[in-house]
Amino acid sequence: MLRSIGIQIVVFAFIFNAISWFKESSMLSSDTQVSNENSMLPTLMDTSVALHSKEDKTVLYFFAPWCQVCHLSIENLQDFYLKNENINVVAVALDYTDVNEVSEFAKQHQLTFPIALGNENIKQRYSISGYPSYYVLDEKNTVIGKSLGYSTELGMYLRTL
Repeated sequence: MLRSIGIQIVVFAFIFNAISWFKESSMLSSDTQVSNENSMLPTLMDTSVALHSKEDKTVLYFFAPWCQVCHLSIENLQDFYLKNENINVVAVALDYTDVNEVSEFAKQHQLTFPIALGNENIKQRYSISGYPSYYVLDEKNTVIGKSLGYSTELGMYLRTL
């Protein structure tokens, strides 16, 4: 009985990892150096934010306000942000119809990190094919982690190690 459960767990983990690998294969590969030219975007707070690391690791979270998985996972990102002050977090809104839609999303989830207003150029530059998509950049703007889909707070933390 225990052996059967163990085999099922191994098979499930293998299938889960295979699906994750397939979904993430269209994203920027690990060890990709992200260019910092033209990486400043306007934010909801009428400022600009850089989509590159300056001195600390940076999590870039790409979302669409209509995405239901984004609604589920954004609070994990907010908790991660509050508990890890040495890691920058920037959320980038894509595929939205107007700024009010993004503003309502941020207000609904009481987000306190920068919310950048992305565009089609950014979507293509970062190879975003689904939401939410995450990239973790090190201090030299190299991709060290990535994910597509729901992620827990622990999952985000582990990708930053």
